[in-house]
Amino acid sequence: MYARVRELLTPEERLQYLQIPPDLGEWELGTYFTLTQHDLEIIQQRRRDHNRLGFAVQLCVLRYLGWTFSDVKEVPVQIIRYLAKQINVDPESFASYGDREATKYEHLDEIRKEYGYQNFTSGEYRSLCKNLFPHAMANGNPLHLIRLALEDLRKRRIMLPSMATIERAVWETRKRTEEKIFKLLSVSLTETQITKLDQILTTMPESNRTYLAWLREIPGTSSPESFLKVIEKLEYIRRLHLQVDTKDIHPNRLRQLSKIGSRYESHSFRRFDDPKKYAILVAYLLELIQDLTDQAFEIHDRQIMVLLSKGKKAQEEMQKQNGKSINEKIVHFADLGAALIKAHSEGIDPFVALEAVMPWDKLVASVEEAKRLARPVDYDYLDLLEKKFYVLRKYTPTLLNSLEFRSTKSAEPLMNAIDVIKDMNETGKRKVPEDAPLDFISTRWQKHVYDDDGMINRHYYEMAVLTELRNYCPLRRRIHCWKPPA
Repeated sequence: MYARVRELLTPEERLQYLQIPPDLGEWELGTYFTLTQHDLEIIQQRRRDHNRLGFAVQLCVLRYLGWTFSDVKEVPVQIIRYLAKQINVDPESFASYGDREATKYEHLDEIRKEYGYQNFTSGEYRSLCKNLFPHAMANGNPLHLIRLALEDLRKRRIMLPSMATIERAVWETRKRTEEKIFKLLSVSLTETQITKLDQILTTMPESNRTYLAWLREIPGTSSPESFLKVIEKLEYIRRLHLQVDTKDIHPNRLRQLSKIGSRYESHSFRRFDDPKKYAILVAYLLELIQDLTDQAFEIHDRQIMVLLSKGKKAQEEMQKQNGKSINEKIVHFADLGAALIKAHSEGIDPFVALEAVMPWDKLVASVEEAKRLARPVDYDYLDLLEKKFYVLRKYTPTLLNSLEFRSTKSAEPLMNAIDVIKDMNETGKRKVPEDAPLDFISTRWQKHVYDDDGMINRHYYEMAVLTELRNYCPLRRRIHCWKPPA
């Protein structure tokens, strides 16, 4: 069991690290397998071709892989030919290298001394673990850490030990960082918080679901009801008061722990020791707060899109229903226009010309009907949204009350408008204050915000605020949406 937990790679993965790919690119060949003048001078000191080629292979294998030639099962024939060409020997002579086993070790010892390579010692093991520690605090992925370990040893010209040793160093470093992170995340938890975290893993009253399973449920259709369910989960987590100091934990590590927490079921958490269990739960819940906030705003975004879509469809339906009447008006006013043009060209009384086409009382009635049928000049449909405002009111007071919005200076007018609406919701006021901020309102909404009597229309004011909020928040650039636990 002791050895198995330190095995982070499969046999196939382990073997890949000890192999030289047969299709190395020009950069790898130039960097690791092209001999310098100094290399050639050292190599030419060998007396036989196979020893010169063997020495060159040993040197380049150590440069490229970090392991010795004895650790590598096979060197691609392309590499042997590439090196043989540089020292003007027959590639076939390499088959004789190693007939005398001691020669390989003598060459390796000479390479070590000449090029400054060092053996891997217990001191280097400790140095490796120390160097890996800050990286493991940021990213616990074993493959990432193994790659960094190999890079570190190669950079310091330490001849690589067995992969089992590398894996053990990575495993032990990960274990130490996990223990530190688990402690940082769980040390500040109170007994009350621990009790509530344990409760998350239990079954809900009159249900076969655990609280954890309930928190993970994805909202169904985008609706005000779904929004309120998301906020209910947010409030549940907030009541845990997880004021955990995470400044000494890398964000990547928190995300990794959260991802781990998202995969485990309640019974899996119960198998962990307390520091690990509570740390992963805390990391997951902190990330879940953000996820739930994103879900809430995604629902709000869709509700605004639905609202605007309904306005557009209502306008299209009106035009469809009124199509015949609109066409009649176009024909009438084309005839009236033609009569006026003729009257102007012939110098006759325009009113006589008009009444010849349409009696005056019918003309007046036709103009009034045209006013009723006409849509705004810009063919916008916002004037049709007021009756649909109450759908938003099913959830938007909760939206504004459940989240605290902070922004840069450019969005301050919108933030002040949110405060105005929150105050109206809390006090029951119906009229928007005359000094309510309006700077944030786009040109499209401005013409609808004021009623005919000059008063601010609350419905349109709120819709303008909620639309602008939808435009700002998903970008997460100028507004941060969050509310700390009460």
